[in-house]
Amino acid sequence: MQSIWSDSIQLPQFPRLQRDQKTNVLIIGGGLAGILCAYMLQKSGIDYMLVEAKRICSGITKNTTAKITVQHGLIYHKLIKNFGIEKAFMYLRANQDALEQYRQLCAHINCDFKEQNAFVYTRDDRKKIEKEARALQCLGFEAKYMETLALPFAICGALCFNNQAQFHPLKFIKEIVRDLHVYEKTKAIELNKNIVVTNGGTITADKIIVATHFPFLNKHGSYFLKMYQHRSYVLAVEHTIPIEGMLVDEKQDGLSFRNHKNVLLVGGGSHRTGKSGGNWRVLRKFVKDYYPDGKECCAWATQDCMTLDSVPYIGQYSKHTPNLYVATGFNKWGMTSSMVAARILTDRIIGKNNPYASVFSPSRTMLRPQLVLNAFESVANLLYPSSKRCPHLGCALKWNEDERSWDCPCHGSRFQTNGELIDNPATDDLKRK
Repeated sequence: MQSIWSDSIQLPQFPRLQRDQKTNVLIIGGGLAGILCAYMLQKSGIDYMLVEAKRICSGITKNTTAKITVQHGLIYHKLIKNFGIEKAFMYLRANQDALEQYRQLCAHINCDFKEQNAFVYTRDDRKKIEKEARALQCLGFEAKYMETLALPFAICGALCFNNQAQFHPLKFIKEIVRDLHVYEKTKAIELNKNIVVTNGGTITADKIIVATHFPFLNKHGSYFLKMYQHRSYVLAVEHTIPIEGMLVDEKQDGLSFRNHKNVLLVGGGSHRTGKSGGNWRVLRKFVKDYYPDGKECCAWATQDCMTLDSVPYIGQYSKHTPNLYVATGFNKWGMTSSMVAARILTDRIIGKNNPYASVFSPSRTMLRPQLVLNAFESVANLLYPSSKRCPHLGCALKWNEDERSWDCPCHGSRFQTNGELIDNPATDDLKRK
């Protein structure tokens, strides 16, 4: 199933690497984060190249709901509790800067960029909203408390973030990627210090950025413990009543909404990859109940890397890899997080101090409750008897009836029925027996 974005635009094609090359910076991964890194490095006059195993934006980027906002659910109370006011403020500022950078870029690009208010709501716990409002007040950010929203169901409270934005992500990428140094269908197979072996030649690079959604190198960084993946689903529905702004439930398995032209995007049905969840069934029931005249025109799913503390990992891949960098763990907020990543990593490469880098450091503490849950999930699935094993770290795969795929509940790799890899961190297809 194609997203509404993929269904409406064709991205430019790039050649496959066919010989050995050298470069100052190699970017592995052609999603939004990797492309923005390439764009900023080119603007800074840095020699670079980007390689993508398939086509650019063929992974998660094409399946976003494309909300550009500093409203990332009920996060700021949590950030103050875990990191303190100063770092929570820096997280907010980093995302405000990212929003402003999109605003400036999109002023010259026809990508359906539109200023919108963003709302986070609760259906059953007003105190959560009030607590988040107080946290934002401490950070000097004014979010308006609201008792009701123009939704077809009752809420207990909501916060409004003014002057956020939405856009068409692939129209945006189509314009900024045109003149970039990109190789498609060029898979990174092996990395040894500053040498990357691909299926089209060997690349020698002074610095390497891994922007592959979930990092594929297990030797460094312990990302297989620091993250898990979460699936969510979207319906594009015609013949509905337009909803003002961009809205999201504070619960991870709640519903989100935004309009695109005359189409309503309804998101939700979320669950940890490899586990059962609502999938499209929940969304279709909602549309049937509240928009009986609605007509589904697109349906798709997406997958998000979730970190231990709700903050992305952006920076040095690990303490022991000074010239290897990573951008991952965007926790469902990939638009602003990709821009934050591109700015931090570009500054790091050109030797410029970035005021927000410490907040996103991948080497920050792992001592969070989610670590125990991630470890338990891995052990349980390693011990689970199954003939279908993920080639990433050997976890038992689970059959996903709705999407007809084999999914890994440990780290989120997914495979077609014929064993072909769909989503990383696995790098190989399933072995045929």
